[in-house]
Amino acid sequence: MIHQVPNVNDNQRASCTRCGSTFARKGRLAQSASRTAAAALGAFVLFWPAILLPILEIEQLGLKSKSSLLTGTLDLFYHRNYFVGTVVFLFSIILPLTKIVLLLELSLLEMLHRRHKAFTLRLMEHLGKWSMMDVMLLAFLVMLVKLGDMVEFHFGPAIIAFVFCVAMSMIASMSFDSHAIWEESSE
Repeated sequence: MIHQVPNVNDNQRASCTRCGSTFARKGRLAQSASRTAAAALGAFVLFWPAILLPILEIEQLGLKSKSSLLTGTLDLFYHRNYFVGTVVFLFSIILPLTKIVLLLELSLLEMLHRRHKAFTLRLMEHLGKWSMMDVMLLAFLVMLVKLGDMVEFHFGPAIIAFVFCVAMSMIASMSFDSHAIWEESSE
């Protein structure tokens, strides 16, 4: 069936005759891309303090130690916990950063070819499923509740950046409109 786009003055929306979903107008797609870019850029900026600044200060029997996500991961490697170190490094640092960078690429760079954008979108969606920053945040909270009486915890300055980085990354993912990839083909 051929779709007919209604006249703009009629205040009607074009919708698919098969599934009923509405087609987005060009301005809405650009607005979605700018919203995604802003949230992804915020996540990118917050990512660095989230992994580099101390995230936890632990005090046990008078001994205090501070650790960032990156130094904690490197300590795992130093103590020969290669499997756990690799898992934490990959799922809490590399994959979230890759997802944020791909979101920035999809929403900001207009010069990419559609085929490259489609590949980047599929890669971002696949990697996003394995990005575990939000799970790591939940693990911190569970650890705080479970070990609260035996060990004294204090959150470091990175926890604020970490929480907001997770939130901004989620907002960027939710606000990205995959139809924006095909927008240039209609011109």
